Amino acid sequence: MHYYQRDLALIHDRGYGLHGDRCAPGIGDLLAPVRDGVVVELGCGSGALTRHLLAAGLRVIATDASPDMLALAREALGPEADLRELSLPGDPLPPADAVVSVGHVLSYLPDAAAIEAALAAAADALRPGGVLAIDILDLDYGQIRAGERPFARAEADWAIITEFSTPAPDRFVREATTFVPDGAGAWRRGHERHENVLVDTSALPGLLAAHGVRAEVGTAFGAADLPPGLRSVAGRKDS
Repeated sequence: MHYYQRDLALIHDRGYGLHGDRCAPGIGDLLAPVRDGVVVELGCGSGALTRHLLAAGLRVIATDASPDMLALAREALGPEADLRELSLPGDPLPPADAVVSVGHVLSYLPDAAAIEAALAAAADALRPGGVLAIDILDLDYGQIRAGERPFARAEADWAIITEFSTPAPDRFVREATTFVPDGAGAWRRGHERHENVLVDTSALPGLLAAHGVRAEVGTAFGAADLPPGLRSVAGRKDS
């Protein structure tokens, strides 16, 4: 299933890029040891983090499973940006000196087995000494947000209503109803259902160690604290 189709991709681009902006300095510090290498970004979206990586002079291959998101990234970053459609865990990752991702991209995969396979693929794609830096939703994210009330936001040229549910201890669901102008004087209504898989992040260092990556789970990237229940997973591949 492809998430973030045309209308929601546009709304996400215009109203929800702050997470990438906040995480960029901490991610940049983690990438210092490999700054002359190739950085593969998973789930780049419309380029919220990508633009910071490129501005820092890094060589970035930015990937996403959503063609609509990649179209927005192409528009924002220009024709020289290396943007590729890639769906985990099935599509192969290019060899990399770093793999990064923010926005709990892997949590959109269909189940825990797919998440584990994607993490293994990311670790295997790293060259010796390579850096891994991603965020992912822990099991306690659902507990923290259980019973959360619907959220609505409206701007001049878009609006969104999001409802939340926790149908199982390892699932968190967002139902997003979107409104954007249709170009003919009316509003086009759309809907997407996003189901996030929650995992026990304390088990991830052991999984990654089996693929040569020594990683730690945290609650921040540098000075940027993550929302409760969202964890950072950062480490390096053995040389």
